[in-house]
Amino acid sequence: LRELERLSRMHPSSAEYTVSSTYLDWITTLPWHEATADNLDIVAARKILDEDHYGLSKPKKRIIEYLAVRKLKPDSKGPILCFVGPPGTGKTSLGHSIARALGRKFWRIALGGVRDEAEIRGHRRTYIGALPGRIIQGLRRAESNNPVFMLDEIDKLGSDFRGDPSSALLEVLDPQQNNTFTDHYLDVPFDLSKVLFIATANMLDTIPPALLDRLEVIELTGYTQEEKVKIAEKYLIPRQLAENGLTASQFKLTGKALSTIITGYTREAGVRNLEREIANACRGVAAQIAEGSLKSKTVTEKDVHRYLGAVRVPTDIDARITRPGIAIGLAWTPVGGDMLFIEATAMKGKKGLTLTGQLGDVMKESVAAALSFLRTNAEALGVNPDFFEDRDIHIHVPAGATPKDGPSAGVTMLTALTSLLTNRKVRKQLAMTGEITLRGAVLPVGGIKEKVLAAYRAGIKTLILPAWNRKDLDDIPANVRKKVKFHFVSDMMEVLRLALEPAREKTMKQKAEKKAVKPGSAKPAAKGDKSRTKIARKPVAKKK
Repeated sequence: LRELERLSRMHPSSAEYTVSSTYLDWITTLPWHEATADNLDIVAARKILDEDHYGLSKPKKRIIEYLAVRKLKPDSKGPILCFVGPPGTGKTSLGHSIARALGRKFWRIALGGVRDEAEIRGHRRTYIGALPGRIIQGLRRAESNNPVFMLDEIDKLGSDFRGDPSSALLEVLDPQQNNTFTDHYLDVPFDLSKVLFIATANMLDTIPPALLDRLEVIELTGYTQEEKVKIAEKYLIPRQLAENGLTASQFKLTGKALSTIITGYTREAGVRNLEREIANACRGVAAQIAEGSLKSKTVTEKDVHRYLGAVRVPTDIDARITRPGIAIGLAWTPVGGDMLFIEATAMKGKKGLTLTGQLGDVMKESVAAALSFLRTNAEALGVNPDFFEDRDIHIHVPAGATPKDGPSAGVTMLTALTSLLTNRKVRKQLAMTGEITLRGAVLPVGGIKEKVLAAYRAGIKTLILPAWNRKDLDDIPANVRKKVKFHFVSDMMEVLRLALEPAREKTMKQKAEKKAVKPGSAKPAAKGDKSRTKIARKPVAKKK
């Protein structure tokens, strides 16, 4: 009222008149009391969530629980959820689905690259061109004080001399404080407690601990091949048919062709690239139909190469395990799990150790621990104790342009070294992960679900995991657990027994060197002897 009274005394041509009228316009158009009624029909909400997304049982379960609590206690506060997972797993689209299931308005703001605190809290009115922050702007556009508000890519927030936006979000995302959120521009408290905030992120490492403590983290892991096939058939193909002007009778994709696209043209935890490849095939068929060369097309496995080009992802991992000294590990990345090949070789030298492949400090320490364990237990492993005296060891991790770090490759490093020095190959279709100690203990590691799914997508049949990670097996889909054999170990000796092929009895060279010369048999002539062979004869006893 004071601002309105002040405005009435101003002349319309005054500069302050515009500032004051703009401020009053923001105050009067905010949804102070406008709220949408929640759809508390749990059966209908579950049906909507299942229609829009395949799988994603954890976030769906959490939303159903929230609806149940709202039904029993209407004045309950909304949770602050954070969906964490690789790109293309449906985090952002799930927010739209949740809003539709609840019957609420939906608003999304992208936080990637935001470095100014004023983007969250707004500018004070003393600045020229001042405006409220993105939170208040979003509520005004949503025209509701209880929308589903998505904070997309919260892990990409930055900070500089203009302030730290993540610190400004502490008040927004705290259920005990956000009922009196004060924007710098409005300078009046606004109640955010009715808003359902949903944040999305690819990884948690870059989120400040104080902010992460306010979030209820729900992990969205990658999809298996079977899940991708169902998602493509139910969602991706119909969407691309509509976007490319095709009908279901004009374009069909066989099951084998779809599996070929998934395994040979995409290497991801989500389905974003899969949809891109399906779109390429749709455009190819659409061009032929537009030209009049065909009326409809059923794309088979043989046709995939014509529309998408050569296979981009090698599928035969056994071809890389051709000799001793090569082992397959598992790695976690922000875009899901991945395979990690480790190669070891030895050459003449003196105690040299070379590490290549952009390895971080933790991986280098894992190599040092593996080498110390190997030298300490050389006799038990069947390795010459002096193997390091006259040799140089070189360990390389391919994909050298990609930096790598972490302790989970310790088990793989030691297996590759032991394989090299004992001349025993690692078994085919086998991968492993785990941290090692100097005493040979295998310690637990993180990202087990992502790693297992990556191994399953690559065709791995046997996995060696730390015994302490057995509890993580509950998160693995049942169909994956049936098709992959798991070994849980606590000691490196057990790992080597499971991972390495049995020792060969004798190589051809060893047989030749140890073959005894029998009496009467031919042997090579000495150097300079004119005769080709010498005959070993039995000594003849002299007659008395």
